[in-house]
Amino acid sequence: MTIAIGNDHAGTQYKFEIIKELEKKGYKVLNFGINAEESMDYPDTVHPVASAVENSEADFGITLCGSGNGAQMAANKHQGIRAALCWNNELVALARAHNNANVLSIPARFISLQQALGFVDIFLTTKFEGGRHQARIDKIPC
Repeated sequence: MTIAIGNDHAGTQYKFEIIKELEKKGYKVLNFGINAEESMDYPDTVHPVASAVENSEADFGITLCGSGNGAQMAANKHQGIRAALCWNNELVALARAHNNANVLSIPARFISLQQALGFVDIFLTTKFEGGRHQARIDKIPC
């Protein structure tokens, strides 16, 4: 499975740790993020993540910025993306199970590294339930 990841300056350290864990588990990682902590504009790294997922170059995407909001908003501008901003385990599981989210947006300044790593694991292992949820997802695109 291939995971695209992108971050701004607020998510750099978490990104390194997430990549390390993903690679340990055998995932291929496409790193579109920055490797420094100098201020930069999150859309510059989020749009490539969303494009990779949208074009089936990656199975899922992970974005990290300070609040997670900007990254989620930028990713969701892509027609084939369902990015979910999550700050607890239940939201992560529901984003996958009910919304078939394909991008996880992590608010790096508001959660711990351990939480972020847990979110990634939940996101990648929770299956979409389909059924009544699919009809709702089909109504999302404009």
